[in-house]
Amino acid sequence: MTRRLLCAAVLGAAALQALANDAASVETVEPRAFGYQVGDVLARRVIVHAAQGWRLDAASLPVAGRRGGALELRSVQTRQAADDGQAGGGLRYDIDLQYQVFIAPPQVRTIEIAPLKIRLENAQREQTLRIEAWPVTVAPLVPVDAPARRGLGDLQPDVNPPLIDTTAPRQRLTAYAVLAACLLAALAVLQFGPPWRAARNRPFGRALRKLRRLPQDVPQVTWRAACQTMHDALNRTAGHALFERDLDAFVQAHPRFAPLRPDLVKFLHASRREFFDAGAAPQERDGAWLTGLARRCHDAERGLA
Repeated sequence: MTRRLLCAAVLGAAALQALANDAASVETVEPRAFGYQVGDVLARRVIVHAAQGWRLDAASLPVAGRRGGALELRSVQTRQAADDGQAGGGLRYDIDLQYQVFIAPPQVRTIEIAPLKIRLENAQREQTLRIEAWPVTVAPLVPVDAPARRGLGDLQPDVNPPLIDTTAPRQRLTAYAVLAACLLAALAVLQFGPPWRAARNRPFGRALRKLRRLPQDVPQVTWRAACQTMHDALNRTAGHALFERDLDAFVQAHPRFAPLRPDLVKFLHASRREFFDAGAAPQERDGAWLTGLARRCHDAERGLA
């Protein structure tokens, strides 16, 4: 940035003040006076040529950090050197002042770097030097009213969302939907179509519908009817009257019922006691177990066991 650079062209300007006794002379190197905005830093240099025997009073210099509203003094730096260009010797003081802009006006505004008073002193007396104010202009960051041209006003036109190619996802979704529909259709045919109806009309399918609502403790008359229903299903499946002695041949002819052989033996044994052993002790009539057996036999004849 060139905002902190001193304008060398102004260096060597006419002395603003010369004391009658030649105690000191003052010149300033001013910054450019235009083109500043809020936050910019500008520099001003004050050069004091003090005659021999005169010294600058450091307490008279401005203090950094004091806010002046539009401008704030950020730093004050002083350099001292022998003034070879002054007859009879003397000292030269270079006072560098840095200011920062703290306003953002709505329109171009002229502000002033405040005037300064500094003191010089020798053994007998002191002198006060005045450095006059310096005007600079500060410009706004943006215009107050945006142009009415399209795209530059307060309300901007909506931006259309970017388009995404959805062909591949839609094709996958269509394929998934077709596959799901085929699976549902096949499941519906299996459950409610001709195979399901045929399964309902198989021997154990009919028996299960009759035995499905048996209570836990079945009365004797109902128990006999339920056992007869199971016998009818076994006989129809075997193609003849099935007794305990024929069970092994039945299982060989119908391997799907092999896992149910222990339960079938238990049923045939209970049925024989119920119908043929009149003197046998009363036995437990478990309707839930008989219903479960009918259901497992129905699954076996459907090939699901």
